[in-house]
Amino acid sequence: MLGSAQLDYYAAAGPMTALEDDPATAGLPDDTAGIVRVVQGLLLHDAWAERYGVRIADDRRWEIGLRSASDMVRRIRQLDPARPLGEARPPERRLFGNCRHFTVLTCALLRRAGRPARARCGFGAYFERERHVDHWVVELWDDGAHRWRRLDAQIDEFQRRALELDFDPADLPEGQFLAGGEAWRLCRAGAADPDRFGVYDWWGRWMVRNNVVRDLAALNKVELLPWDSWGLMDHASAVGAGAEDALIDEVAALTAAGDWPAWRARYEADDRLRAPRDWPVPAELAGA
Repeated sequence: MLGSAQLDYYAAAGPMTALEDDPATAGLPDDTAGIVRVVQGLLLHDAWAERYGVRIADDRRWEIGLRSASDMVRRIRQLDPARPLGEARPPERRLFGNCRHFTVLTCALLRRAGRPARARCGFGAYFERERHVDHWVVELWDDGAHRWRRLDAQIDEFQRRALELDFDPADLPEGQFLAGGEAWRLCRAGAADPDRFGVYDWWGRWMVRNNVVRDLAALNKVELLPWDSWGLMDHASAVGAGAEDALIDEVAALTAAGDWPAWRARYEADDRLRAPRDWPVPAELAGA
């Protein structure tokens, strides 16, 4: 059994997931399935929008740049002010986001309900054949099974059918999602090709390396956008060739071992790893 300090840490909101004081969230479900259902009725992944019959207008693309759950909820309420958050919006009235937005809002609602949950940044194996696509999922503590269970809050029944998944997205089987450190260790061992890790036009070693850092920040409750960068992130370093590969090896080993006190200390002590806490709010929402 995990120590209560770690579970208490992940049951409490971080800077991106604080919703405790938002009256709009009153009355929302506190069970996992109910929370996921709510999130899926509030968000629409920008890459899937056309399949839901929605074209993203240019004046709404800024929504994808929202970071905090509170800003997401604020914009969701602007889009459909009369409808309560617990009622699914039509796809065109949902907030446009990506896998990270589904993960962060789900974590926020789970933590609001006192449930230990954390975001993981890495790669999903179920979007493209023989490739691992940049992706975010939720890890939820399963007290009955005494383990962290990985849950993909983005995958609703429509996407599950489209992807022809033969497993439950609410309990991802081992290997279907690799956190950044897991992918890094496979690439370093020669057991995986780093050029098969990425998204859109961006593939390769640097994507794996950078997601190790993003995942560490998420484990420290600083869940930032997939394109936010800081510290030692770059667009060129090769696995085995970077000056700080030993540091990435260390981080990957700590996260793989579940060494919560060690990765917390390592993150806080090193500005190559630690993400800034203050990020701008899109001007469209800031001025609203």
